[in-house]
Amino acid sequence: MSVGFVGGNICKQLFSQKSLNMVIKAALIDLSGTLHIDDEPTPDAVSALKRLRDTNIHIKFVTNTTKESRKTLHERLRKIGFELEAHEIFSSLSAAANYVEKEKLNPMYLLSEDARSDFGATDPQRELDAVVVGLAPSEFYYENLNKAFNLLIANKNNRLVAIHQGKYYKRKDGLALGPGAFIKGLEYAASVNSVLIGKPNEYFFKRAIPEGICPEECVMIGDDPNDDVAGAMKLGLKGIQVKTGKYLPNIAVTEQPTVIVENFSEAVDWIIKSNLN
Repeated sequence: MSVGFVGGNICKQLFSQKSLNMVIKAALIDLSGTLHIDDEPTPDAVSALKRLRDTNIHIKFVTNTTKESRKTLHERLRKIGFELEAHEIFSSLSAAANYVEKEKLNPMYLLSEDARSDFGATDPQRELDAVVVGLAPSEFYYENLNKAFNLLIANKNNRLVAIHQGKYYKRKDGLALGPGAFIKGLEYAASVNSVLIGKPNEYFFKRAIPEGICPEECVMIGDDPNDDVAGAMKLGLKGIQVKTGKYLPNIAVTEQPTVIVENFSEAVDWIIKSNLN
């Protein structure tokens, strides 16, 4: 199941005349596979981001990346040439940390050591009552997964929190298995439904849209046809599918993208052209 939240952006009626004439007022940009792959920007992505910043379009970087803390991710993106601020990154890790705090959970974490730094400390005086799972290859071994399984079956109220359920992601050496398979395995074995935090959760996209801007005035750029494109379009955003990262041409999708382009640079060209028409 997805996390149930109430709220969202209220579209304001007062904008500058220039803003009123814009078709797209905000761009949500996926990171891994769209803006970069490991430590390499996708073709012309650095200059394309500068072109986008020269417009009046609001920019937010939205990511399901759970291998790295927001601080580490920001430093790495700056190092490979992108101009962005840490506060412009909205990650599923941040949303998951907020959820754990709000629900007062005391979880077992299947996370990388760096990603774990975005969360509070586990209380050794309390019983564990949840399992929080992100992309953590070093944590997905039998003894660890068995510990998570036993925690989930110990109490029907214990929760399985999926920071995201990505099937796979792109590395330099090709596609690699994501956390989704391990989450589904725990769901199956423990007879539980996970609480989904990140993309394509509707709450995630609502939180990422800048205040005062409606979903119909936003575009999502991503390489994942389900988590990025279909998830955003279900809420009313335009969806741009890039052919970099995890893109595969023969994957069936629930929502046809607004447009399919080669890469992030072409996505920026499409946005700028759309706002001139």
